[in-house]
Amino acid sequence: MLSSYRSDIKDIKDIQLMVDTFYSKVRNDTTIGPIFNGVIKDNWPIHLERMYKFWQTILLHVPSYSGSPFNKHQSLPIGTEHFEIWLDLFTKTVDENFAGTIAEEAKLRAEKMAEMFQLKLAFLKK
Repeated sequence: MLSSYRSDIKDIKDIQLMVDTFYSKVRNDTTIGPIFNGVIKDNWPIHLERMYKFWQTILLHVPSYSGSPFNKHQSLPIGTEHFEIWLDLFTKTVDENFAGTIAEEAKLRAEKMAEMFQLKLAFLKK
């Protein structure tokens, strides 16, 4: 249920809410949950901390993340259907909790990331 008032993403607490809520949905999804849980295992706190830094860097321009996210994903058994679920869960999470320019930017960035990952994975399969 959408709250009557949703503010924009403005600080690390909002990023943490977004990431924690999103990955809770991911972990419980019957299609992508087993993939994430199988790779991350008991290291969810480390993964979540990394994702806080990633989204903080992207959305709030706080340089706390460095690395190449694609490298961790290139060997996973994932395809278009997995990215569609991932993006749907992400978009719903943002829409349920936030509204504003940065929230829209988060959804756009997630969409572009999903597109880029799929293109790179298709190229590697050639």
